[in-house]
Amino acid sequence: MLESKMNWLVNDQLIDEPTQIHPSPIVNRMLAKRKIHSKEEAETFLYPTKKQMHDPFLFEEMDTAVKRIHKAIQTNEKVMIYGDYDADGVTSTAILVSVLRNMGADVDYYIPNRFTEGYGPNELAFQAIKAHGVSLIITVDNGIAAPEEAKLAIELGMDLIITDHHEEQDELPESVAMIHPKLSNQYPFNDLAGAGVALKLAHALTGKLDDDYLALASIGTVADLVPMIGENRVIVREGLKALTHTKLPGLMALKNIGKLTGAMTTENIGFVIGPRLNAVGRLQDAGLAVDLLLEKDAVLAAEMALEIDQINKERQKLVQQIFEEADEMIETNYSDDQILVIAKEDWNPGVLGIVASRIINKYHRPTLMLSIDNTQQVAKGSARSIPAFDIFKHGMELKHLFVHFGGHPQAAGMTVRTEDIDELRRELNQQAESELTPADFHPTLQIEEVIDWEEVDMDFPELVEMLAPFGMNNNRPVFQINDVEIKELRKIGAKSNHLKLSGNAGGKRIEAVGFQIGDVVDRLSTGSKIDLAGEVQINEWNGNRKLQVLLKDVRCKEWQLFDFRGKKFNLPSSVSPDELAVIYFQPENKPKEMNFSAFHVENTTDLHYLEEHKHLLIHDLPNTLEELENVLGRLSFHTLYVCYQIERSSYFERFPSREAFKDLFITIKEHQIIEYQQRQLLAEAKKVSEDELDFMLQVFFDLDFVNIVDGDIYYLDQTKPKQLSESVTYQQRLNRIKMEKTLYYSNYKELKEWISMRRGRQGKEGVVLHGL
Repeated sequence: MLESKMNWLVNDQLIDEPTQIHPSPIVNRMLAKRKIHSKEEAETFLYPTKKQMHDPFLFEEMDTAVKRIHKAIQTNEKVMIYGDYDADGVTSTAILVSVLRNMGADVDYYIPNRFTEGYGPNELAFQAIKAHGVSLIITVDNGIAAPEEAKLAIELGMDLIITDHHEEQDELPESVAMIHPKLSNQYPFNDLAGAGVALKLAHALTGKLDDDYLALASIGTVADLVPMIGENRVIVREGLKALTHTKLPGLMALKNIGKLTGAMTTENIGFVIGPRLNAVGRLQDAGLAVDLLLEKDAVLAAEMALEIDQINKERQKLVQQIFEEADEMIETNYSDDQILVIAKEDWNPGVLGIVASRIINKYHRPTLMLSIDNTQQVAKGSARSIPAFDIFKHGMELKHLFVHFGGHPQAAGMTVRTEDIDELRRELNQQAESELTPADFHPTLQIEEVIDWEEVDMDFPELVEMLAPFGMNNNRPVFQINDVEIKELRKIGAKSNHLKLSGNAGGKRIEAVGFQIGDVVDRLSTGSKIDLAGEVQINEWNGNRKLQVLLKDVRCKEWQLFDFRGKKFNLPSSVSPDELAVIYFQPENKPKEMNFSAFHVENTTDLHYLEEHKHLLIHDLPNTLEELENVLGRLSFHTLYVCYQIERSSYFERFPSREAFKDLFITIKEHQIIEYQQRQLLAEAKKVSEDELDFMLQVFFDLDFVNIVDGDIYYLDQTKPKQLSESVTYQQRLNRIKMEKTLYYSNYKELKEWISMRRGRQGKEGVVLHGL
């Protein structure tokens, strides 16, 4: 038995029957679940094109912004693009710097340092920008939360154009123009990323959607995890095409570093390009990332991309180190908290958002990661949340505890006074206790539908791909496949933290791979039937193409039997000794040097100690099948390890026939007395081993056929005939043979069936039989 790590939620909410828009039923069902029922809606969704982009002048203040920028170009004013240090921010910056340079503007960019300045505009930066003779500042991916800095810009004699997409706060900043989707009543799409907003301004300035700018905007859009709907689908679809064929040296260098070939995908951005651009601003000044995107020389771009790749490797090591430290702090001090607020001195603030995401993946609790600066008596950091808890909303309710705070419902950045960290932790946990339920802390896996693997063919992944690009609000579909019989299951990867699975589903072979879930291998046994949830894809290797499931989760409803009969047993590292109880039947076989709870089964009254354990190990063989049945009938374990050995087997020893017993009986009766020293001759005469002879004589002794004194055998006259089965020794040998055959020499399937029939049977109706 293996519980799924997530709560599987099958999307079966078809408002109407699927419209016959497409020849494929699966495509029609997927469209219907996305509330797409007309041919026109389907074409818009499935085939997004530039024609679907909205007029940028639907932003109420776009015309004002464009006129002010044109004036700056005409009068040769100095313009400063004020950006941000993440992938969305640097691509936004690169778009507008490139556009304005191509238009002949005197333009430069400024990105605040994450560590010394923090996110968004700041007074010292504005003063420095003014000192360089700048008269127009254009923010990208920031500015909405800077009313005081906006006032300073006016006081310094600089005009300010704000382009942003973040949540507005209590006071809006003053500006010449504000280009913000959610604050423009006429603009029909609210979910643009910062790069998407910058693209709209570029479109308004030039009158066209340039492929280079679409490529950059697609990176910012995917990296910033905005909903993959509406205009964002157009930006990403068209941007991926442009990225595939780009001639921009910086993007080509990033693709080469990431070994990206062929058609680009959102996964290429999300796992290769985006993290590298993000890494620069996380560890140092983000200017290197912008410079790479603007670089015209291919050789210089290649060198810069290599430097960025090294920075990303450093970032990965730092994330792992901080994650391990934070994880230990949680286990030691905050294991019962519903909201995790983890703070430590001198953590790198630039990677704390990534660490917070990894903490959520493990604990599924909203997490704030803070780096304490004791010289300033403040802590800076990032928060990530779960769907049920809007971290921006709840953070704003506690705004008095923050020096700075901003973000989205699922992510935020903040600065907190050191003295307020404990109070912030208490207040956030009080909010959670009043609003969240236990179900909110169990992650949900959205399942597109349950599919029959026999009906899945090589066209299936391509049909699913029609719904691309995938992202927030349009996740890549995950499918459920039930009753997969495991044929092979093993760990793979340098750290053995991934799994490879092959099996049968409805008579058809199925292969699957799962990343970061290698621990599942220790919980499942070959032959078990499991349910899989994952993405269906094509695995291509050396020209061979075959179907494969990229696993997201696994579950098994049946108990697991791990067969170590006659083998050395080593407890898998993923199974804690605290989870396992060991059962032994013979006192002399008590486990030694095992860090488990061990129970000697003398009678069933001891079994209540075992009922709390879901994982059991049988260390040796019982005397009889009934002895084990009494144990199994009392317990409802999830996992059973059988680890017993046999030093001397009764099953393979020759069992004397009835004729052999009769012949020996006649000989003893004829001689009346057989002395001890004559035993070997007797065994040879009867063509049996001495062990067999001893067994037969013991049976006769049980039945009072003979008396044995100092090894000599004396015949006893019988008053009445007796059956061999009346001998205790005879019955013990039969029971031992039956027990060995059932528990040791049976195959895996037979043993599991026998145990299944007896597991948890106490109090149930029906007769328990001993045989297989």
